[in-house]
Amino acid sequence: METLMSEVKDNSWLDKIKDLLGDSPKDKKDLISLLSSAASDNLISQDSYQMILGVFSVSEIPVREIMIPRPHVIAIDVNEELNTVINKVIESGHSRFPVVNGKLDEIIGILHAKDLLKNQISTANDFDLHDYMRPATFIPESKRLNVLLNDFKASRNHIAIVINEHSNVSGLVTLEDLIEEIIGEIDDEHDVSSKEFVIQQATNKYIIDALLTLDDFNNSFNSSFVDEDIETLGGFLINKFEKVPKKQEIIEINDFLFTVLSADSKKINRIQLTIKKDNNSA
Repeated sequence: METLMSEVKDNSWLDKIKDLLGDSPKDKKDLISLLSSAASDNLISQDSYQMILGVFSVSEIPVREIMIPRPHVIAIDVNEELNTVINKVIESGHSRFPVVNGKLDEIIGILHAKDLLKNQISTANDFDLHDYMRPATFIPESKRLNVLLNDFKASRNHIAIVINEHSNVSGLVTLEDLIEEIIGEIDDEHDVSSKEFVIQQATNKYIIDALLTLDDFNNSFNSSFVDEDIETLGGFLINKFEKVPKKQEIIEINDFLFTVLSADSKKINRIQLTIKKDNNSA
Protein backbone atom coordinates (compact mmCIF):
# COMPACT_ATOMS: atom_id res chain seq x y z
CA MET A 1 0.00 0.00 0.00
CA GLU A 2 2.80 2.39 0.92
CA THR A 3 4.56 1.62 -2.38
CA LEU A 4 1.36 2.27 -4.30
CA MET A 5 0.82 5.62 -2.58
CA SER A 6 4.41 6.56 -3.34
CA GLU A 7 3.91 5.73 -7.01
CA VAL A 8 0.73 7.79 -7.12
CA LYS A 9 2.58 10.73 -5.52
CA ASP A 10 5.51 10.36 -7.93
CA ASN A 11 3.20 10.08 -10.92
CA SER A 12 1.36 13.18 -9.80
CA TRP A 13 4.59 15.13 -9.67
CA LEU A 14 5.81 13.66 -12.97
CA ASP A 15 2.57 14.68 -14.60
CA LYS A 16 3.12 18.21 -13.38
CA ILE A 17 6.70 18.20 -14.69
CA LYS A 18 5.42 17.07 -18.08
CA ASP A 19 2.78 19.78 -18.02
CA LEU A 20 5.40 22.36 -17.13
CA LEU A 21 7.76 21.25 -19.91
CA GLY A 22 5.08 20.65 -22.51
CA ASP A 23 2.90 23.65 -21.80
CA SER A 24 3.75 26.75 -19.81
CA PRO A 25 1.71 27.49 -16.67
CA LYS A 26 -1.44 29.37 -17.55
CA ASP A 27 -0.80 32.16 -15.04
CA LYS A 28 1.17 33.11 -11.95
CA LYS A 29 -1.27 31.29 -9.67
CA ASP A 30 -0.73 28.09 -11.67
CA LEU A 31 3.05 28.47 -11.44
CA ILE A 32 2.97 29.11 -7.69
CA SER A 33 0.82 26.01 -7.21
CA LEU A 34 3.38 23.99 -9.14
CA LEU A 35 6.25 25.36 -7.09
CA SER A 36 4.34 24.69 -3.87
CA SER A 37 4.00 21.04 -4.87
CA ALA A 38 7.71 20.93 -5.65
CA ALA A 39 8.51 22.28 -2.18
CA SER A 40 6.12 19.83 -0.53
CA ASP A 41 7.82 16.96 -2.37
CA ASN A 42 11.27 18.27 -1.36
CA LEU A 43 12.26 18.84 -4.98
CA ILE A 44 13.14 22.40 -4.04
CA SER A 45 13.94 23.66 -0.56
CA GLN A 46 11.48 25.70 1.47
CA ASP A 47 14.02 28.55 1.49
CA SER A 48 14.12 28.52 -2.30
CA TYR A 49 10.34 28.41 -2.48
CA GLN A 50 9.97 31.36 -0.12
CA MET A 51 12.57 33.31 -2.08
CA ILE A 52 10.67 32.72 -5.32
CA LEU A 53 7.47 33.93 -3.67
CA GLY A 54 9.40 37.01 -2.54
CA VAL A 55 10.50 37.68 -6.11
CA PHE A 56 6.89 37.48 -7.28
CA SER A 57 5.70 39.80 -4.52
CA VAL A 58 8.04 42.71 -5.29
CA SER A 59 6.12 43.55 -8.45
CA GLU A 60 2.97 44.07 -6.39
CA ILE A 61 4.28 45.80 -3.25
CA PRO A 62 4.63 49.60 -3.09
CA VAL A 63 7.52 51.19 -1.24
CA ARG A 64 5.20 52.50 1.50
CA GLU A 65 4.71 48.91 2.70
CA ILE A 66 8.35 48.33 3.66
CA MET A 67 9.77 51.82 4.26
CA ILE A 68 11.06 53.05 7.60
CA PRO A 69 8.29 55.51 8.55
CA ARG A 70 8.97 59.21 9.09
CA PRO A 71 8.82 59.16 12.94
CA HIS A 72 11.66 56.61 13.01
CA VAL A 73 13.98 58.22 10.47
CA ILE A 74 17.31 59.20 12.04
CA ALA A 75 18.61 62.32 10.30
CA ILE A 76 21.65 64.55 10.78
CA ASP A 77 21.40 68.32 10.62
CA VAL A 78 23.91 69.95 8.31
CA ASN A 79 24.93 72.34 11.10
CA GLU A 80 25.64 69.67 13.74
CA GLU A 81 29.14 69.49 15.16
CA LEU A 82 31.48 66.61 14.40
CA ASN A 83 31.20 64.96 17.84
CA THR A 84 27.39 65.05 17.64
CA VAL A 85 27.45 63.45 14.20
CA ILE A 86 29.88 60.71 15.28
CA ASN A 87 27.85 59.90 18.41
CA LYS A 88 24.66 59.68 16.37
CA VAL A 89 26.32 57.32 13.89
CA ILE A 90 27.65 55.07 16.67
CA GLU A 91 24.44 54.98 18.71
CA SER A 92 22.16 54.24 15.75
CA GLY A 93 24.30 51.54 14.15
CA HIS A 94 23.20 52.75 10.70
CA SER A 95 25.55 53.38 7.79
CA ARG A 96 23.59 56.01 5.82
CA PHE A 97 21.76 59.11 7.05
CA PRO A 98 19.62 61.83 5.47
CA VAL A 99 21.19 65.25 5.96
CA VAL A 100 18.63 67.96 6.67
CA ASN A 101 18.67 71.74 6.78
CA GLY A 102 16.69 72.41 9.92
CA LYS A 103 13.79 70.00 9.37
CA LEU A 104 13.11 66.58 7.87
CA ASP A 105 11.21 67.95 4.87
CA GLU A 106 14.37 69.77 3.80
CA ILE A 107 16.72 66.89 3.01
CA ILE A 108 19.75 68.20 1.16
CA GLY A 109 21.87 65.07 0.86
CA ILE A 110 22.94 61.70 2.25
CA LEU A 111 25.84 61.01 4.61
CA HIS A 112 27.65 57.67 4.39
CA ALA A 113 29.31 56.88 7.70
CA LYS A 114 32.30 55.35 5.90
CA ASP A 115 33.00 58.69 4.22
CA LEU A 116 33.80 60.17 7.63
CA LEU A 117 36.35 57.43 8.19
CA LYS A 118 37.95 57.66 4.76
CA ASN A 119 38.65 61.37 5.08
CA GLN A 120 41.02 62.81 7.66
CA ILE A 121 39.54 65.53 9.82
CA SER A 122 42.29 67.50 11.53
CA THR A 123 40.10 69.38 14.00
CA ALA A 124 36.44 69.72 14.73
CA ASN A 125 36.66 73.33 13.57
CA ASP A 126 37.53 72.14 10.05
CA PHE A 127 34.44 69.96 9.82
CA ASP A 128 31.81 70.92 7.24
CA LEU A 129 29.16 68.30 6.54
CA HIS A 130 28.67 69.65 3.02
CA ASP A 131 32.07 68.16 2.17
CA TYR A 132 30.82 64.63 2.94
CA MET A 133 27.32 64.66 1.52
CA ARG A 134 26.18 62.65 -1.48
CA PRO A 135 23.08 63.48 -3.56
CA ALA A 136 19.75 62.25 -2.18
CA THR A 137 17.33 60.21 -4.27
CA PHE A 138 13.61 60.89 -3.84
CA ILE A 139 10.88 58.41 -4.80
CA PRO A 140 7.07 58.32 -4.44
CA GLU A 141 5.32 56.10 -1.90
CA SER A 142 3.59 54.23 -4.72
CA LYS A 143 6.75 53.06 -6.46
CA ARG A 144 6.84 49.28 -6.88
CA LEU A 145 9.71 47.36 -5.32
CA ASN A 146 10.76 45.69 -8.56
CA VAL A 147 11.17 49.10 -10.20
CA LEU A 148 13.09 50.40 -7.20
CA LEU A 149 15.39 47.37 -7.29
CA ASN A 150 16.25 48.13 -10.91
CA ASP A 151 16.87 51.78 -9.97
CA PHE A 152 19.19 50.77 -7.13
CA LYS A 153 21.06 48.44 -9.47
CA ALA A 154 21.45 51.05 -12.20
CA SER A 155 22.52 53.88 -9.88
CA ARG A 156 24.52 51.76 -7.40
CA ASN A 157 22.60 53.68 -4.75
CA HIS A 158 21.46 51.92 -1.56
CA ILE A 159 19.04 54.41 0.00
CA ALA A 160 16.08 56.49 -1.19
CA ILE A 161 13.90 59.10 0.50
CA VAL A 162 10.19 58.36 0.21
CA ILE A 163 7.84 61.31 -0.34
CA ASN A 164 4.05 61.62 -0.45
CA GLU A 165 1.85 63.43 -2.95
CA HIS A 166 2.55 66.73 -1.18
CA SER A 167 6.32 66.24 -1.52
CA ASN A 168 6.67 65.76 2.23
CA VAL A 169 9.00 63.07 3.55
CA SER A 170 7.10 59.88 4.46
CA GLY A 171 10.12 57.76 5.31
CA LEU A 172 13.12 56.10 3.74
CA VAL A 173 13.95 52.74 2.21
CA THR A 174 17.27 50.95 1.81
CA LEU A 175 18.51 48.20 -0.45
CA GLU A 176 18.69 45.93 2.60
CA ASP A 177 14.97 46.52 3.32
CA LEU A 178 14.16 45.56 -0.25
CA ILE A 179 16.36 42.45 -0.34
CA GLU A 180 14.95 41.27 2.99
CA GLU A 181 11.47 41.44 1.46
CA ILE A 182 12.66 38.96 -1.18
CA ILE A 183 14.96 36.56 0.66
CA GLY A 184 14.15 37.14 4.31
CA GLU A 185 16.12 38.71 7.11
CA ILE A 186 19.77 39.56 6.45
CA ASP A 187 22.11 39.23 9.42
CA ASP A 188 24.97 41.67 9.91
CA GLU A 189 27.66 42.08 12.52
CA HIS A 190 25.18 43.59 14.98
CA ASP A 191 22.64 40.79 14.64
CA VAL A 192 22.04 37.93 17.04
CA SER A 193 23.62 34.73 15.80
CA SER A 194 21.80 31.42 15.69
CA LYS A 195 23.51 30.45 18.97
CA GLU A 196 22.95 33.71 20.81
CA PHE A 197 19.56 35.16 21.73
CA VAL A 198 20.95 38.22 23.54
CA ILE A 199 23.95 40.38 22.64
CA GLN A 200 24.96 43.39 24.69
CA GLN A 201 25.66 46.48 22.56
CA ALA A 202 26.40 48.96 25.31
CA THR A 203 25.49 49.69 28.90
CA ASN A 204 21.79 48.88 29.25
CA LYS A 205 21.39 48.29 25.49
CA TYR A 206 20.92 44.84 23.91
CA ILE A 207 20.04 43.14 20.62
CA ILE A 208 17.56 40.32 21.23
CA ASP A 209 16.23 37.54 19.03
CA ALA A 210 12.42 37.69 19.22
CA LEU A 211 12.31 33.91 19.72
CA LEU A 212 13.76 34.36 23.21
CA THR A 213 11.25 32.89 25.64
CA LEU A 214 9.49 35.16 28.10
CA ASP A 215 10.85 33.06 30.95
CA ASP A 216 14.42 33.52 29.75
CA PHE A 217 13.86 37.24 29.27
CA ASN A 218 12.48 37.57 32.79
CA ASN A 219 15.40 35.63 34.22
CA SER A 220 17.95 37.70 32.30
CA PHE A 221 16.50 41.14 32.99
CA ASN A 222 14.76 40.75 36.35
CA SER A 223 11.36 41.41 34.82
CA SER A 224 8.00 39.76 35.45
CA PHE A 225 6.24 39.74 32.08
CA VAL A 226 3.41 37.20 31.98
CA ASP A 227 1.17 36.06 29.13
CA GLU A 228 -0.38 32.62 29.51
CA ASP A 229 -0.98 32.25 25.77
CA ILE A 230 2.43 33.47 24.59
CA GLU A 231 5.81 31.76 24.87
CA THR A 232 8.22 34.17 23.15
CA LEU A 233 9.20 37.80 23.62
CA GLY A 234 8.22 38.54 20.02
CA GLY A 235 4.70 37.23 20.54
CA PHE A 236 4.41 39.15 23.79
CA LEU A 237 5.37 42.41 22.06
CA ILE A 238 2.93 41.82 19.19
CA ASN A 239 0.17 41.58 21.81
CA LYS A 240 1.35 44.83 23.38
CA PHE A 241 1.51 46.61 20.01
CA GLU A 242 -1.88 45.05 19.16
CA LYS A 243 -0.49 44.40 15.66
CA VAL A 244 2.65 43.16 13.95
CA PRO A 245 4.84 46.28 14.18
CA LYS A 246 7.03 47.60 11.39
CA LYS A 247 10.76 48.13 11.50
CA GLN A 248 11.83 50.93 13.88
CA GLU A 249 8.51 51.05 15.74
CA ILE A 250 8.98 51.57 19.48
CA ILE A 251 7.04 50.57 22.58
CA GLU A 252 7.85 51.34 26.21
CA ILE A 253 6.86 48.86 28.91
CA ASN A 254 7.80 49.77 32.47
CA ASP A 255 11.56 50.49 32.40
CA PHE A 256 12.11 48.75 29.07
CA LEU A 257 12.19 50.46 25.68
CA PHE A 258 11.76 48.01 22.79
CA THR A 259 12.69 49.04 19.23
CA VAL A 260 11.80 46.69 16.38
CA LEU A 261 14.91 46.10 14.25
CA SER A 262 13.44 43.50 11.93
CA ALA A 263 9.93 42.21 11.26
CA ASP A 264 7.91 40.74 8.43
CA SER A 265 4.17 40.61 7.82
CA LYS A 266 3.65 37.84 10.39
CA LYS A 267 6.21 38.21 13.17
CA ILE A 268 8.93 40.21 14.85
CA ASN A 269 12.43 38.87 14.18
CA ARG A 270 14.83 41.08 16.09
CA ILE A 271 14.56 43.74 18.79
CA GLN A 272 16.76 46.34 20.40
CA LEU A 273 16.22 46.66 24.14
CA THR A 274 17.16 49.79 26.06
CA ILE A 275 16.83 49.65 29.84
CA LYS A 276 16.04 52.94 31.50
CA LYS A 277 17.59 51.93 34.81
CA ASP A 278 20.10 49.31 35.94
CA ASN A 279 17.82 46.41 36.78
CA ASN A 280 19.29 43.73 34.53
CA SER A 281 21.52 40.76 35.21
CA ALA A 282 22.31 39.72 31.64
